[in-house]
Amino acid sequence: MRDKRKFEVIDGRQLDHLKVFHDVARSLTTSLELEEILGAIMDKMAQFFGPERWSMMMVDEATDELYCAIAVGQDAASLKGLRVAMGEGVAGWVAQTGNPLIVPNVVLDPQWSRFAAAHPELGIQSIACIPVRAGDKTLGVIQLLNSKLDLLSEYSISFLRILCDYAAIAIQNAKSVTLIHELTITDDVTGLFNARHLYTLLDEQVALGRVFSLMFMDLDRFKSVNDTHGHLIGSRLLAEAGGLLKRSIGPDNCAFRYGGDEFVVLFPGMSKSAATEAAITTYHDLQASRFLEGAGLSLRLSGSFGLATYPEDGNTVPTILRSADTMMYEAKSTRNNIAVMGRGLLMDRIAIAGVRDER
Repeated sequence: MRDKRKFEVIDGRQLDHLKVFHDVARSLTTSLELEEILGAIMDKMAQFFGPERWSMMMVDEATDELYCAIAVGQDAASLKGLRVAMGEGVAGWVAQTGNPLIVPNVVLDPQWSRFAAAHPELGIQSIACIPVRAGDKTLGVIQLLNSKLDLLSEYSISFLRILCDYAAIAIQNAKSVTLIHELTITDDVTGLFNARHLYTLLDEQVALGRVFSLMFMDLDRFKSVNDTHGHLIGSRLLAEAGGLLKRSIGPDNCAFRYGGDEFVVLFPGMSKSAATEAAITTYHDLQASRFLEGAGLSLRLSGSFGLATYPEDGNTVPTILRSADTMMYEAKSTRNNIAVMGRGLLMDRIAIAGVRDER
């Protein structure tokens, strides 16, 4: 009879595990939102172990640091914005080595007993820190403090590891979705946004009803570069020109390759006068730059710029695009110029004052 009761207890616990795994797996297959899935995983973990505090820290590959993605429990707010260097502290050591750290009772471990005594404000009684890994790569760590269950039981350890595997799947899925999204909105030659994404953002801007400006830029005599040096060099030149454009306009504005040697810049919230100044800056940056020096060419470029502002020059996506495009073709009548809707050929006016760099 005793063995039967023991079997029933174990079987019931296994059923609890299966229900948790089923719920988490369902989250993985019904949502692609990383925060939502990780939240579901961590909620199940919290229900099972009942920790006073728990958190998930993710690896920032750009800085080789851990940052707090989710934190719940006592002093959780203090973890917001926390960053830990790889190898630093418990989380950093687990992330760097890929090894779990489980201390069921810090009082019974001399090293952790001293640590707990030195930091009484933390009130640490037990620690579980498990790496979230995909293959041989650590994606993050999950950390539980002061859990109510025996952390060293076979069930507890297997439960932790499997939930960490689920978390790894969620992170990898989210990265794949992000990469696919980036590929669908990015031009493969220049690395700038593509025309499809331009239309999406313009729809959003018009829906908001706020002022924005749109600048078209066409590279002057680009065909001669292709004819002289070939299309491979031409593509490299487009990439360098796109990079210069992105640097020139700054991080608050968006650059797109519209097609061929034609580029577009969206200036959200920027009035015509401010956008005109930005266009002049880009004009001079283009004039001052030399391109393809790595290929031994050191080419100079000029461009024809057209500028229009929403809503005064067009209150729909098609009309504002047409206005900016019309101004660009106006500038192409002389080349190496800026045409602004309602103001005409701007650089011709500046040239009268001797500012224009004659070629």
